[in-house]
Amino acid sequence: MDDIKKIVLTGGPCAGKTTALVRIIEHFSSLGYKVFTIPEVPTLFTQSGMNYLTKNKGFFYEGEKATLEVQLLLEDKFLRMARECQKPSIIVCDRGALDISAYMTPEMWEQITRSVGTSTPELRDRYDAVLHLVSAADGAEEFYTTANNASRNESNDDEGLRIARMLDKKVIHAWTGHPHLRVINNHDDFEAKMHRVIKEISSVLSLPQPIEEERKYEVEIIGQFPDDCIESEITQTYLKGYPDCEERLRKRSWGKKVVYVHTTKKKTAENEELVTERQINQNLYEIMLPIADPQRHAIHKLRKSFIWQGQYFEVDTYLDRLEGLVILETKGITEGEPLKLPPFLRIIKEVTGDKDYYNYHLALR
Repeated sequence: MDDIKKIVLTGGPCAGKTTALVRIIEHFSSLGYKVFTIPEVPTLFTQSGMNYLTKNKGFFYEGEKATLEVQLLLEDKFLRMARECQKPSIIVCDRGALDISAYMTPEMWEQITRSVGTSTPELRDRYDAVLHLVSAADGAEEFYTTANNASRNESNDDEGLRIARMLDKKVIHAWTGHPHLRVINNHDDFEAKMHRVIKEISSVLSLPQPIEEERKYEVEIIGQFPDDCIESEITQTYLKGYPDCEERLRKRSWGKKVVYVHTTKKKTAENEELVTERQINQNLYEIMLPIADPQRHAIHKLRKSFIWQGQYFEVDTYLDRLEGLVILETKGITEGEPLKLPPFLRIIKEVTGDKDYYNYHLALR
């Protein structure tokens, strides 16, 4: 079958990927999907004699190059098998190609990708979604352990926690620019983390989902953002759509890196909606722009994304006619779970569920 979704499950040390893989297999197999899983290649290599901490640059280079080559080979072989399967299929990769880049200098990564005949954009486009599970080292330290993976190199102490948090954020930066990168928070209740994984994959498969409001706040910026926050610029244009259907184009740029996405949202029941996202090229984006909804302005905003104490946040600073409006949106914080508000933000008021603060409404002329 041709409609095969390839999903990366990634994250920092002790993030819950192993448990998530089991839940994914159980849940989607019960829905009639054939679930293929690709093992974590660096773990296979470590168990077979590779030393990723070696100071021998030649050995390290050849090991990392081989890691990428085997990763791509496994993915290609499993994709061929999935195409011959008579059931709808999902391929779940325990880490993906761009994870490798987080463990070396940009110069070495460029050298390795060039020698393999590929590039970062090509590797990013291999996958339909990337789910990043936040390490327990950030916000759930009491559950952090290195005992469940003998090949893990981080120590189980304060320095190990610091390194784990750093690796977590380096991996997110490596995948930044993927149109369906989703960061999965830590929670007091681990089951909430697993629920979010299943929900995000269901969305990729275009399965209707319950409408769940993310908590949103109008805020004031009163301090400095973390140095490792990810900054991007977003232009969102709403199109003339069908009744009960919201359709939009989004241009999002991180410096010179630009991604274009076409999204539709349609209610399928009172508390259920179907969201479809697809990445498009610049030409199609420009062709579709003239069918913009004449009743709505384009939304233009700057976004800062970051993890704070295990919770993932996006802060949008609106520009042009909405200048002065700043919205904090949480991602995956469950009902009743306390908000870990960063000290550089001050809440003006909560606007969760307030349609006046939806982008669709803010765009009205």
